[in-house]
Amino acid sequence: MEASAVSVLKRAVELDQNSRFQESLVCYQEGIKLLLDTLKAVKDESKKGHYRGMIKSYIDRAEQIKAHVNKLKEEGKYHEQMKIAEDATGYSYDVLFKPYISSDLTEVWVEDPYIRYTHQLYNFLRFCEMLLKAPCQVKRIHLLTSQDKSHGSQQESALTEIKQSLGSHGVALQLQYSSTIHDREIRFDNGWIIKIGRGLDYFKKPKGHYSVGFCDYDLRQCQETTVDVFHAKHTKTQEMPES
Repeated sequence: MEASAVSVLKRAVELDQNSRFQESLVCYQEGIKLLLDTLKAVKDESKKGHYRGMIKSYIDRAEQIKAHVNKLKEEGKYHEQMKIAEDATGYSYDVLFKPYISSDLTEVWVEDPYIRYTHQLYNFLRFCEMLLKAPCQVKRIHLLTSQDKSHGSQQESALTEIKQSLGSHGVALQLQYSSTIHDREIRFDNGWIIKIGRGLDYFKKPKGHYSVGFCDYDLRQCQETTVDVFHAKHTKTQEMPES
């Protein structure tokens, strides 16, 4: 338990030093919980004092970060940027989006021109699955993408199946197409906006069907891309353009 806490808190400090505050806050909270669990099993009073001191210092830093982030959000100035290096691993959708998902999240907008081919459709499905498992109550997902002129029937069939499947889980998927869409953006109705240079399609093709990373996207190599995160105090929920 202690080793796990040290590992998580080390990551929190690294993220903190790189000004990735929202991610670091999640790690601090997780690490503090692990330290509290460790403290329960300690009998030695001097060790208990040592752990209490550690916990207090991390709680104090987490509170400072929370206040700083909230101030930037209120002022509409929040912006974080992270760069995913070529061949990097550890950037599954759970890792990337978890810091920005909250219990009051109910609606999501995905604008990505490349939800066309089989692997891209699976990427979108995996993103939807991540939302279903997350600690939120998503009721509606909007997808704006471009139409695949050469394999349109496959794209339409896959998205229709995803829509029906999400519906059976109480989530409505609204589909729209645009021939002019270029930018990639994901918006949450809790105010977070995530812009990924490559959209959801930043994973590399696995080396084989039975190679590490084929199933677990935390172990899948990535293509180089940049992720920008903003927060809008009042998220725009404008209608998507008609195709």
